[in-house]
Amino acid sequence: MKRIISIISGCAVCLAVLFCSSSALLAEETETTIKEAELYAQSAVLMDAGSGRVLFEKNGETVRPMASTTKIMTCILTLEHGNPEDEVEVSGYAASMPDVQLHIREGEHYRLKDLLCSLMLESHNDSAVAIAEHIGGSVEGFAGMMNEKAREIGCTDTYFITPNGLDAQKDIPAEDGGTKTVAHSTTARDLALIMSYCIQKSPQKEAFLEITRTPSHSFSNLEGNRSFSCSNHNAFLQMMDGALSGKTGFTGKAGYCYVGALERDGKTFVVALLACGWPNHKTYKWSDTKKLMAYGIANYACRDVSEEELPKEWFSDIPVEDAQTGRLFGEKKVGVFIKDSKKAPSLLMKPEERVEVSCSVQKSLKAPVNKGQAVGSLRYTVDGKVIWERELCAAEEIRRVDYAWFVKRVGDAFLAL
Repeated sequence: MKRIISIISGCAVCLAVLFCSSSALLAEETETTIKEAELYAQSAVLMDAGSGRVLFEKNGETVRPMASTTKIMTCILTLEHGNPEDEVEVSGYAASMPDVQLHIREGEHYRLKDLLCSLMLESHNDSAVAIAEHIGGSVEGFAGMMNEKAREIGCTDTYFITPNGLDAQKDIPAEDGGTKTVAHSTTARDLALIMSYCIQKSPQKEAFLEITRTPSHSFSNLEGNRSFSCSNHNAFLQMMDGALSGKTGFTGKAGYCYVGALERDGKTFVVALLACGWPNHKTYKWSDTKKLMAYGIANYACRDVSEEELPKEWFSDIPVEDAQTGRLFGEKKVGVFIKDSKKAPSLLMKPEERVEVSCSVQKSLKAPVNKGQAVGSLRYTVDGKVIWERELCAAEEIRRVDYAWFVKRVGDAFLAL
């Protein structure tokens, strides 16, 4: 009897554990509300990767150091400008980088793809410098490429000095003719934009995802006398279904940082965290990331903004002055159509959110008018921010009255008498 009771008790405990685990998972996946105070990070952003729209932020525009999250930019630039099979020679400067290191040595040679795995899986600082010198000619040259790419992506408050994210600062020319000191830094918003670019917009996005999702990678230097093995330190890849990519970071100034991406049910979210605790709070970044991702999953759905109903009067024919018509003093109007050169963005929106559409169109035109000529625009906004613009164009060509047309119309009028 005691044995039976013991078995029943054991089963009850197992069921209780399973129930609690399931409840915790369910709670994690249905985070319907979130407050800034609930997050450990001093700066945090949840972004719709497809549109770049910020869905939640806590000090998202505050400039802070970003540690090794820098390396997502190093990786994507290298993939876009280099060949994974390139041979990279290690300089003395690269070999001198502080921990975390692969411990490469001056004069050794490595395949670029292997150094990228070292960079993204283990966050090796010496590999980052070897890569930067190979692609940019120097660390300074590569940093220039990083800053140019950041501006292209849409970053407004990011400045790169190093390819590995070690704390750094430098003096640069100021607008008043003097100099100013800038730090290696970004914002949570800018960092999320960079990750969104890496996973969705870069021509090398598939290669980026392949490297950052690799569980482990073993390789040797090209001399064949040293072997290495790297393991992926991005624990988030095993924490939530749909985890795509990510990069950790830490320095004394930056604290623990993280940027990661998740895709589920056609929705892609990016979380960027800066200053998310200091030792011994290494796990804070995982807690914040899961909380923000769960909030996004529970509250946002894909919406095609092109399905918004538009008033018919916005597409009324526009009067055209000095236009050739079939008779003297005739009136001419031109039709309007929407020119869609880009696909409508699929936005992640809450059910209660609304897309506001406004129309700006010319009330009249003067001939000549070319077919496809821009005559106005449609603007789609959410929370006051423009998320899509469409051009309104003239539907046909209309010529301007000239002497030959006037003579012909006069002749036609005379014959009609």
